[in-house]
Amino acid sequence: MSTITAVEIADKYIPCTISRNEYLLKEGTVCNESHFIEEGMMRAYSYDLEGNDITTRLLCKRNPHQRSAVLFYKKAFKENIQALTDCQTWYMTYEDMQASFHSIPEYREFGRQNIINHYSQLKERMLSMLQQTAEQRYAGLLHSNPGILQQAPLKYIATYLGITDTSLSRIRKEFIKR
Repeated sequence: MSTITAVEIADKYIPCTISRNEYLLKEGTVCNESHFIEEGMMRAYSYDLEGNDITTRLLCKRNPHQRSAVLFYKKAFKENIQALTDCQTWYMTYEDMQASFHSIPEYREFGRQNIINHYSQLKERMLSMLQQTAEQRYAGLLHSNPGILQQAPLKYIATYLGITDTSLSRIRKEFIKR
């Protein structure tokens, strides 16, 4: 990518500060921008049929496959995205992103790679919930994001892993013994 192209793309991103516990997006709203996290951590969550709060994604800067907080949905969003820490993001509006996709081949390739990464991550997560034990899912999360225990409350990590708080405590104790 040429320096001019990189500057042209970077100029379209707008800095944004999101305070701890603030929502980037609430269920039922329409998303018109895409954020990349520079600092901090967010979580996406929804509710199951019994009304339990379930974390569906943990988004942070250290994991490049989970840095993008929001892709575009031109319909009401079905999750909430909330900052777990103070966050600094960079965002681009829907209109600027569409124009960039059409006019900058390198950005189009970046978008394509981002979609592939998100699909791959979603597929891996789905298969891990079916084929791995809770201990294996916990180990995988620690491997992909070692600082997660310092930033995310354990109740959110437990729901993300599909286990109870009690099970997570037991698994953590076993890992500490090793």
